[in-house]
Amino acid sequence: MRFTPPHGPPITFRARLHDARTATVIGRLLGLALLVCFATGVFSHYLQHPPPWLADRLPSRPSWGYRLTQGLHVVCGTAAIPLLLAKLWAVYPRLFAWPPVRSVRHALERLSVAVLVAAGIFELFTGLLNTFQWYPWPFSFVPAHYAVAWILLGAVLLHVAVQWPTIREHFTRRSPGTAALPEADGPDRRQLLAAVAAGVGAVTLTTVGQSVTALGPLDLFAPRSPAHGPQGLPVNRTADAARVTAASLADWRLTVAGPRPYSLTAAELRALPQYEVTLPIACVEGWSKSARWTGVRVRDLLERAGAGPGAGCRVVSLEAVGAYRVMEMGRRYAQDPLTLLALRIDGEVLSLDHGYPARIIAPNRPGVLQTKWVGRLEVM
Repeated sequence: MRFTPPHGPPITFRARLHDARTATVIGRLLGLALLVCFATGVFSHYLQHPPPWLADRLPSRPSWGYRLTQGLHVVCGTAAIPLLLAKLWAVYPRLFAWPPVRSVRHALERLSVAVLVAAGIFELFTGLLNTFQWYPWPFSFVPAHYAVAWILLGAVLLHVAVQWPTIREHFTRRSPGTAALPEADGPDRRQLLAAVAAGVGAVTLTTVGQSVTALGPLDLFAPRSPAHGPQGLPVNRTADAARVTAASLADWRLTVAGPRPYSLTAAELRALPQYEVTLPIACVEGWSKSARWTGVRVRDLLERAGAGPGAGCRVVSLEAVGAYRVMEMGRRYAQDPLTLLALRIDGEVLSLDHGYPARIIAPNRPGVLQTKWVGRLEVM
């Protein structure tokens, strides 16, 4: 490939691996990773911010569902970073092709590539920084990440449509002339792909332990280790950050609003029938861990307040500020027997950072919706 600048000698890209076949092979894997990221990301978004028509239809089972989907989201997003870098390395000489636009099809191709690269870099690297809870930008991460995901999907579809003849050719392995390239032009394609696979495997194995308990010993570079934290469970938002203190909870009572409203002290809540469930906390940053939770079924508390069998629930936290201070549960979550107002974790009274005196634990829910420091339940 040759690029002749307006002034000066032509620049020649001779490396044999800057070709369509290499780009296609890497592109298949990158496309699969992005597809999984998109599907699991949309699922996570609608679990956290369900529109009214969907709120009562979201499933509460399997109880480990969100742990699986969000783990896949973060794992595939992390694996996509070396794949994206390898893909850009394989195709970057084409960015210097001259003339820059040769036809309508070529213009669409370059447009799709520009949007695809920009959106891909934005999604993967802002997502990576989100796992560290580091936000060095002036906009809100969640809506921006969600909106650009749709832009990225559109760019991928346009790119595949424009490049389909080339993709089809290389899927059927009928690319002409590649076998005649001399060995001196660069490392063998298999060696490059093996190096890319090793890079993907390395970043995956050294970070996936935050989601897969069995691989915890390999969790060298993940931002969070599920084994570390008060009472053996990590904490994203501390009581100090939420401005909740032990002194402010001295006269705590749980208020349950409904057709027959009532309130309970901590001692009265502990005197009610207690249930124990094993459920994971699964956070949007990718880490997750299961624990034994003991407490009162939310549906029993709602029923005592006069709620019908199809009632949902609004949960209000005592924290002073926070985007998720008020949380709503659709009826499938509120009526699920696994959904508890938890008082204990692994047999111990909740610590203040884990939501003392009471918190929500529900199946198949993001960690941000497992509300801590609960002060009020409202029948919906």
